[in-house]
Amino acid sequence: MSFSRRTLSLATVVLVLAVLGAGVWWRLGGFSQEAEAGTVAEGSEVELPETSSGSQFSANMPQPVGGAEVMLDTLWIRVGAAGQAEAFRRTTLTAQVAGIVQALPIRENQRVANGTPLVRLDSTEYALGVDQARADLLAAETDYRQLVLFDDEIEDLAIRAERERIARTRSGLDQRNVALRRAELELERSRIVAPFGARIADIRVVEGQYVSVGTELLTVVDLDPIKVEVQVLEAELGFLSEGRRTEVRFAAYPGETFIGSIETINPVVDPDSRTGRVTVLLPNREHRIKPGMYAEVSLDAEALPDRVLVPRSAILERGQGVRRTMLFVYEPSGNTGVAEWRYVNTGRENETHVEILREGLEQGMVAPGEVVLIDGHHYLAHDTPVRLVENVEAEGGRPSR
Repeated sequence: MSFSRRTLSLATVVLVLAVLGAGVWWRLGGFSQEAEAGTVAEGSEVELPETSSGSQFSANMPQPVGGAEVMLDTLWIRVGAAGQAEAFRRTTLTAQVAGIVQALPIRENQRVANGTPLVRLDSTEYALGVDQARADLLAAETDYRQLVLFDDEIEDLAIRAERERIARTRSGLDQRNVALRRAELELERSRIVAPFGARIADIRVVEGQYVSVGTELLTVVDLDPIKVEVQVLEAELGFLSEGRRTEVRFAAYPGETFIGSIETINPVVDPDSRTGRVTVLLPNREHRIKPGMYAEVSLDAEALPDRVLVPRSAILERGQGVRRTMLFVYEPSGNTGVAEWRYVNTGRENETHVEILREGLEQGMVAPGEVVLIDGHHYLAHDTPVRLVENVEAEGGRPSR
């Protein structure tokens, strides 16, 4: 019985080895021969080689590209700095007389005009003080008239003037006038009004609260225009001047640029940071920009007039070993055009544009009025058929960004 089992095991091993050998032969030999003969069985899956990205774009079909006109304009070299928005005017109003807050007819973020009532204190005591001062003044005027009753008969003007001075002092007329004005001022101060057109911020009191002299009541801020204060390196301060254009971007409004101007340049440089404070003013009619917002500021510094300018995205580098600067110029050809490869020499640049040096324009460099390619042009060759479009990706092209 044990012999039969051993025999069966050996037979099984031999059978398995035979099957594996047949499989290996089929994979290495038989399948290759069938594939070469084109006799793939129906329903079999064959892996195809990947199509290269370049094969998806016909060399004869105009490729969609974006373009921009070459300009002859002033190139502004800009200085960048970070800053923070601040209110154009800001003040905290305090109580100038003591009393109980009787009315608070405003709320935070409310717009108010110059002279708008903001806080009213209980004015009963101050109104009584005005009445008392008026009564005292009336009594003093009566005493004064009695003292100078017959002075108009005195012919010597000097004597008359001296008697009048003495009468005013003895009657207390001048002191009573001062007391009345002081009482009226205290009554007026029990009513706090807006010192300028502004928005309300940081209300610190409530109705019914007693406040003493000096108690902070609320803050008013003038937000139009709004200012942004930036710290500029001392080496760059000399390029700036008041009135120059600025571009400001806020983290709260990504992708949006606000245009302003340099208002002031502080003449003092901080000895620790080696920077000077520059104040920029921005229109803010809708009060979208709030004090405290973080800002990135670009300040016009150096002006280079009459320069040939192209967008930065037009510039490419090509070449084996030594890289050369070039761009593509759109040359109309029938209803479309071709991309003409041109080497260029670049000069100064800023965040958006690059100067093309005009030396050698007669040898075919770019000239104002021509159109250079700025999108979908990274994979082009010289004389590739192209067509100008607004949106390369939407037209089925390969955008550069």
